[in-house]
Amino acid sequence: MTFVFPKPEDTMEFGRSLGRSLRAGDLVLLAGPLGAGKTTLTRGIADGLGVGGRVSSPTFVLARVHPAGAAGVPLVHVDAYRLGGDLSQLDDLDLDTDLERSAIVVEWGEGSAERLSSDYLVVRLDRREDDVREVALEPHGTWADRVPELARS
Repeated sequence: MTFVFPKPEDTMEFGRSLGRSLRAGDLVLLAGPLGAGKTTLTRGIADGLGVGGRVSSPTFVLARVHPAGAAGVPLVHVDAYRLGGDLSQLDDLDLDTDLERSAIVVEWGEGSAERLSSDYLVVRLDRREDDVREVALEPHGTWADRVPELARS
């Protein structure tokens, strides 16, 4: 399933819709080049979940926990860019424990974070030369049944 978002606000709105559908135990992996809109999408997800705290790329701290808001589900926002494939650092974050009670969004997590759950959604973002974002969803496990709902919301 692919979407085209002409403006960053469209990416935010899609993130809000995705955030409203998230529940504890959900794993979302964001893939795409620098500047594609991964952090913008995460801001939308956080807004949709109603979590607290400023959402920014956690590149230098690797992970930020945003307390539960209106939806009652905390958000763990991870940026695996600096890990360079070093899975031991990802293990040190203890994300498998967080996954039981939180929704986890991992930027640059493809190729490493999938092992946390057989149920995950890859959101592949790309930024065209005309600044339009293209977003493709790749569902795994139970996400295959949930993705069509996202298209309707």
